[in-house]
Amino acid sequence: MDTSAELAPSSPLISSSLESSLKHYFGHDRFRFDQRRIIEQVLKNQDVLVIMPTGGGKSLCYQLPALLKGGVTVVVSPLIALMQDQVTALQDNGIGATFLNSTLSPNEVRSREEALFSGEIKLLYIAPERLFTQAFIELLSRLGQEIGISTFAIDEAHCVSEWGHDFRPEYRQLFQLKERYPQIPIIALTATATQRVRTDIVQQLRLCDPNVYVSSFNRQNLYYEVKQKSKQAYLQLLKTISEYQGEEKGSGIVYCLSRKHVNEVTLKLQQDGVSALPYHAGLNAQERENNQTQFIRDNVQIIVATIAFGMGINKPDVRFVIHYDLPRNIESYYQEAGRAGRDGEEATCTILFSWSDVHTVKYLIGQKADPNEQRIAQQQLNQIIGYAESSVCRRKIQLSYFGEAFESPCGNCDNCINPTPTEDWTIEAQKFLSCVYRCEQRYGMNHIIDVLRGSRKKRILELSHDQLSTYSIGADRTVDEWRTLCRSLIYQGYLDETTDGYSVLKLNAKSNQVLKKLTSVEIPVSSKIEKSVTSVKKTADAELSEIESLLMSQLRTLRKKLADEQSVPPYIVFSDASLRQMARIKPQKTETFSEISGVGNRKLVQYGEVFTQTIRNFCQENKIEKHLNEPNPSVNPSIVYEPASQTELTTTHLTTYQLYQSGISLSEIALKRDIRLSTVNSHIEKLIQAKYPVDIDKLVSIERQAVIRSAIAEVGPHSLRDIREITGETYDYQEIKLVRAAWESQQN
Repeated sequence: MDTSAELAPSSPLISSSLESSLKHYFGHDRFRFDQRRIIEQVLKNQDVLVIMPTGGGKSLCYQLPALLKGGVTVVVSPLIALMQDQVTALQDNGIGATFLNSTLSPNEVRSREEALFSGEIKLLYIAPERLFTQAFIELLSRLGQEIGISTFAIDEAHCVSEWGHDFRPEYRQLFQLKERYPQIPIIALTATATQRVRTDIVQQLRLCDPNVYVSSFNRQNLYYEVKQKSKQAYLQLLKTISEYQGEEKGSGIVYCLSRKHVNEVTLKLQQDGVSALPYHAGLNAQERENNQTQFIRDNVQIIVATIAFGMGINKPDVRFVIHYDLPRNIESYYQEAGRAGRDGEEATCTILFSWSDVHTVKYLIGQKADPNEQRIAQQQLNQIIGYAESSVCRRKIQLSYFGEAFESPCGNCDNCINPTPTEDWTIEAQKFLSCVYRCEQRYGMNHIIDVLRGSRKKRILELSHDQLSTYSIGADRTVDEWRTLCRSLIYQGYLDETTDGYSVLKLNAKSNQVLKKLTSVEIPVSSKIEKSVTSVKKTADAELSEIESLLMSQLRTLRKKLADEQSVPPYIVFSDASLRQMARIKPQKTETFSEISGVGNRKLVQYGEVFTQTIRNFCQENKIEKHLNEPNPSVNPSIVYEPASQTELTTTHLTTYQLYQSGISLSEIALKRDIRLSTVNSHIEKLIQAKYPVDIDKLVSIERQAVIRSAIAEVGPHSLRDIREITGETYDYQEIKLVRAAWESQQN
């Protein structure tokens, strides 16, 4: 019998649009990124590879098709905690989902298998090491014959590649899925994958002519910074946590290199009154599960974890991630830092950097038995050191690692806000690139520097590189200066570097522009003076009026109460974004409550009455009558929307305005005032709302304004995320806020 499952013809939603299904099951009105196109391919039984940033909605790409196709979707996930979290969220939406892993008793396993064969389950989560046990192979065979298997979903697909940051040998066996079930489509998903890793995923999983979707890796809401770790490192960490948590006591993650370090830091934080728990492989499974549960349910604010051990959390409201020790490579750092701000709101990612940590990582690399693994790990270490020491836009470095072009400055990292002075090093760049050419593009940075500085090393003499015309022409510069130049050339795209474990420098088209004197090269030339850059404190809650903030607080309390009663994390009930929309619109009837983003049919039945009753009581107590008529926010959102509170302008707003009037750009204002560009933008936003003469046409092009205004007309002004889903990811939140402020000003 064919083990694949066709589209379920009896489903009442198949004839409806995908958007209707999305709203019915998950409560959202529209898709994000490439979700719709991906889902269409999965429904057509095509193999698909999805590269989508953390928080971008990868899971939906296989969860929704699973509900629209007959049979069961089998999801392979390497993290027990993550599969449990996703199953809980699906079950809360009324969706049949379960998992089979080592945490279950034999009776629990039998019960879940019975549910599978009764047709109650649409998504089955399984760990890769369990997938090819004899017992599970037999279960899959029976499942295919009696119920049907619709799709195999491979989550965290980067684990299949030895070039990925979290290679897992058991993932190499997944090619057997295609061999055993060639007619069943596979969707492979990951948040991080270089071009080489993507190719490896396709080859290792034996994907058949897959459609590959790569979304932007740019997490615009994250602020990146690197701080030099002080001699009193723990006190520095404690102060940093205090700054980032603020009065709201936001959630955060602290990463350390070793289990011992995790335990030491956790104990000190607890002694200093910080709500913190450890998380590492040395704890037993029950302790790890309990500590993670306490964290995701907001009973504890800080989790301290080892870098090497993946936590697999799905907590959307982590406001900061601090690497107390150096990450091992850029890819894992992107993934770990990406645990912050998954709800799309501002969050901070900090590395505390010291060379003692570098020596520790080098020691750990030396413990690897495979010389090839050692070589790759050393190259990756050099890249993260370059990232930490660089004065180039942090975002540009990260995105270039994944092959994505980005025009700096980003305005949301320490190097862009507090830039290092630069000098014209075009002549030195020409010397360096010429030397790469003379050495036949076969060597790495250190060898090229040795040639330039006239080294008498044995290797140089054996290769006769002391006879090259570029030999010793750079003796006037230090090794560190040449390294800085080399990294700058790579980050600015004037030079390529191989990523196969051998760091070989290669010229490109832009190299020729430098050599032919068609362009100049500017690089940072001095150590940056440490300035105190205040972390991101402004959250989306800051956009609420005082009365809306009071309601938001009550809704959070209600959410926590309901979550505790069901033993689930608060965000499983509703996200902060949904609560914020409730606080603005104040729906007092279930009909209008159903229009809130995140309210599907199940949640409407489950939570509609209790939330609307709370909102009704609040409105009565505070004599709020504006929303009693309950207009439909999707039809006329301008009626129910109240713009951000126009509080009295302060001195800091007026100082920004005076500088704006002088004719300098917003970026120059940020540099002059030593504040973030996002802060300057928020000042200008307030000034526009207060009807100060600000020329929006000089800040946002007329063409882009038109797109943003069109989006506001379609979805209303209440949700920045909804607006950006319409405009697309090339529009950032800052320009959307400015145009929205101008729109608000015109409405009043």
